[in-house]
Amino acid sequence: MAENMDTRITKTADILVNYSVRVKKGDRVVIAADIAAKPLVLEIYKACWLAGAASVRVNLDCYELGEIFFDLATSDQLSNFPKVTNFEIKNTDCFVAIHAPTNLRALAGIDPAKMSARMKTTKPISDYRVEKTRWVIANFPTDALAQEADRSLVSYTDFVFSAVNKVDWNKLRKRQEVIRRKIDKTKTVRILAPGTDLSLNIAGRKAVNAAGEFNMPDGEIFTSVIENSAEGIVSYSYPAIFMGREFEEVKLLFKKGKVVRTEARKGAEALNKILNMDGGARKIGELGFGNNYQIKTFSKDILFDEKIGGTIHIALGKGYKETLSKNISSLHWDMICDLRIKGEIWFDKKLVQKNGKWLI
Repeated sequence: MAENMDTRITKTADILVNYSVRVKKGDRVVIAADIAAKPLVLEIYKACWLAGAASVRVNLDCYELGEIFFDLATSDQLSNFPKVTNFEIKNTDCFVAIHAPTNLRALAGIDPAKMSARMKTTKPISDYRVEKTRWVIANFPTDALAQEADRSLVSYTDFVFSAVNKVDWNKLRKRQEVIRRKIDKTKTVRILAPGTDLSLNIAGRKAVNAAGEFNMPDGEIFTSVIENSAEGIVSYSYPAIFMGREFEEVKLLFKKGKVVRTEARKGAEALNKILNMDGGARKIGELGFGNNYQIKTFSKDILFDEKIGGTIHIALGKGYKETLSKNISSLHWDMICDLRIKGEIWFDKKLVQKNGKWLI
């Protein structure tokens, strides 16, 4: 029988507030959430006040608002900079985002060019949030997310809370730190899997041990790639998802660091439109290694999927400053390659992972 739902929600809220963003006395907190996440939002709200927050602002959202905006917005409105939102984020210490969608396909019919234009406009706000606030993103179970993961709501709820509440985050951090140090000493990474043979140069870049501060669930180590170094082909194991649209059987060919050829069984035309967003969209911004072995199955949700133990993810577009990435883009699109079957990772010609298990 599943553990009492209220207990799991309360425990998750405690982890988000007191471990992930570490709310302390005097902090200004913003909670941004889908309306369906109300049970978790209420617990987070309580936990923030108990932790000594000076102010706690709650912004509730729903997909219908985005659908209306993209349907009606003119080019001037798409490019209009939201000053109020900008003011709020610049007066925020901690930002907690809870994803609880009730329709994952609501924006599938929107022109990707319109979404790309809006992302360009709001990029300074998202950049500030990432770089200047203590932030975390988490999920609250909904029927839409359960259906996407091919699970019942009860099963999906167990999946979500197990990936958060059943991990010893301090223990995972220590385990990942050993691997992170090895990555920082590595120059060349080679990734081998069915349909994949990709070589990357990461010399001089900085790896980050991600153990629950920004994503929950978490469990990854990520770094950046010398921008002109990627050579070879990568075949992504699972559908790549962007703004509610699925791209199936994506294959990318890299030369001198840039995607020069794309293939996709589904969404090929839109894929190239997105990669033409700007000059950095066809280059790699992030190389990540998934290490949360509580997450074993693909759920069509990058928050979970990029953490699957024994996978890697390669993000096109924007790289993170803390990894010393020099790639600038409005895009950041993670795609997953599963290495648990016939997969290998090599660091400087030394085999360090085989079939999804670290040999370090």
